[in-house]
Amino acid sequence: MIPYKQNPVFLKNLQLRAEIIQALRNFFIKKNYLEIETPYRIPAPAPEANIDAVSSETWFLHTSPELCMKRLLAAGFSRIFQICKCFRRGERGNRHLPEFTILEWYEAGFDYMDMMEQCEELICSAACDIGFGSSFFFQGQNIDLKRPWDRITVAEAFKRFSPVSMENALVSGSFDEMIGIEIEPHLGKEKPVFLYDYPASCGALAKLKPDKSAAERFELYISGMELCNAFTELTDCKEQRKRFNKEQEMRGASGKKEYPIPEKFLNDLEFMPDASGNALGIDRLVMLFADTVKIDDVVAFVPENL
Repeated sequence: MIPYKQNPVFLKNLQLRAEIIQALRNFFIKKNYLEIETPYRIPAPAPEANIDAVSSETWFLHTSPELCMKRLLAAGFSRIFQICKCFRRGERGNRHLPEFTILEWYEAGFDYMDMMEQCEELICSAACDIGFGSSFFFQGQNIDLKRPWDRITVAEAFKRFSPVSMENALVSGSFDEMIGIEIEPHLGKEKPVFLYDYPASCGALAKLKPDKSAAERFELYISGMELCNAFTELTDCKEQRKRFNKEQEMRGASGKKEYPIPEKFLNDLEFMPDASGNALGIDRLVMLFADTVKIDDVVAFVPENL
């Protein structure tokens, strides 16, 4: 087996990773965002039905810095970003690691449509900074980054690509399966695409549209790979508590551990301004620019090498 230090592709990918992270950081610094750090160990993660936290004594390693970052918004910091490690139990595959790196940022006064535009600007800026310009090749396919990027609602994506309707997928419990198997492979093949307006039940921390028809949430896809998850933030603490309780019920019904309710977050949510937040998977962004389909190729170590 060739040691890491003798593998030129590995060394090139780690250099690229460092350049991408620096480009992302520079983008926000130039826009006068405050870079912040929040604790990795927290007493209570957001109780989401499909995300499992890693225990750390009687606390948990955060699955996202979201709760603490929103508390900082409530404290008066209106433009913040963070690059950090997150931890999720049971996630391992070509695109998943149980310990992964994300960029998460928030801006007061933004909604999810504003966030789409800024997301385009961010990735285009990073691509230019690292020498890729307005396009790059991934697995033999040219990806055109010229703005504006494509947008498609979740309902329309189901009509185009899924053998079952969105409504039937929700009722049967196959919504995530249809997204992953039938829809994702078609998204962003030649140009990035925003998949937006998720069903109201698929955004536990997202604000609903005025008519309650959908959550103001989007995910960004490039070459069939999910890269971002963003939404207009829910700021109604009573509604957020109801949603957390529902997620807890779903966890209990599926035999999963129920988490403590994050009371301090809910208390601070009352003071949080209208805002939008976005979480971008840095490992996956590096995968795209490094032209590899394996997350193992763009991180210094994976669990199996430790």
